[in-house]
Amino acid sequence: MNYTLKKAERNAPGTTSASADRDHLIASLPEESLDRTGRVRRRLLAVALPITALLYMGAEALNPKGTDQVMTTTAVALKVLPIAAKHSSQLYLSGSLTEIALAGIAISYFAIATLVRRRSATFAIVAATIGAVGAFCGIVANVFGGINLAAASTANLTQLQAARFLTTSFNSGAGKAFFDVYAFSELLAPVLMAVALWRSRLVPRWLSVVFLAGFGLAEQTASVGVVRVIALMALFVVSMVLLAVRVWRSAGSPATATAAKAN
Repeated sequence: MNYTLKKAERNAPGTTSASADRDHLIASLPEESLDRTGRVRRRLLAVALPITALLYMGAEALNPKGTDQVMTTTAVALKVLPIAAKHSSQLYLSGSLTEIALAGIAISYFAIATLVRRRSATFAIVAATIGAVGAFCGIVANVFGGINLAAASTANLTQLQAARFLTTSFNSGAGKAFFDVYAFSELLAPVLMAVALWRSRLVPRWLSVVFLAGFGLAEQTASVGVVRVIALMALFVVSMVLLAVRVWRSAGSPATATAAKAN
């Protein structure tokens, strides 16, 4: 490594451009090449991206209309419970898919972060950490709104008792904390990751915009029916697939080759 650096310094005046030297030095760094285990690990991360996107879309598409509400008041809970009682099996399924999708979101953030090297790497690490913590909080928070709702709607309780149980869960200190962290991370993490991708120049800049727009739209998509959910979340799925392709290719490509393709 030291020999490479000294050689580059000797050749710098008049023989090669500054940008060529920089590219040569970057390509010489040992951490840019992955061994077989590293390539397999990164490709597994790449596969997680489209799977997560499809699970996220499927969970929202299967969620019964009108049940994706924050039940902080008895009035809202009493409105949602009859819907949940009619579609309890569907609600259990969509709730379970949501939990798996959120776990996938946590993995996906770290998968996307592998595309950011050196330039804005700190942004990517912070974004991935915030996104992963938020996804974990989302897993807990969605138990209150999905699985607990299905259970309460089919339990041997009056609607008023079930409504009180749900509102007590949502309004508890733990419930509010998990929801607040989840909501905060949903806003911040995608923005930071998009900035990191934009600044890294290892992926096309338009892809960072597509990622941010698709992620933001997916987070705001309510349970409005299968067709509309697919239409609204299609951009998110496309962005995750495109990023997955980049992560997959990066498993066998040094940073300079990835940058050249992006430009």
